[in-house]
Amino acid sequence: MPEVWIPPMMRRLTGGAERVQVPGSSVRQVVENLERAYPGLKALLYDEGGERLRPDIAVIVDGEVSALRLLERVEETSELHFLPAISGGSL
Repeated sequence: MPEVWIPPMMRRLTGGAERVQVPGSSVRQVVENLERAYPGLKALLYDEGGERLRPDIAVIVDGEVSALRLLERVEETSELHFLPAISGGSL
């Protein structure tokens, strides 16, 4: 089952768990199953319309930033991270 690393700001919904395993063959399916297991997670990841990931959330699958986002395929052994985009100052 794909393993999802939970960002610190979302761990209150997983009982403090840093990693959880949920079924799915795409990022969208993983998010839907995360929501079933941990209600409220989807609202933190999706935009106000509830149809797309927030633009400030990066999806990393097996160490690579996904351009396909919700449509990205995942394997049984995949590792997923949802990371808030980081913006910063200048040099």
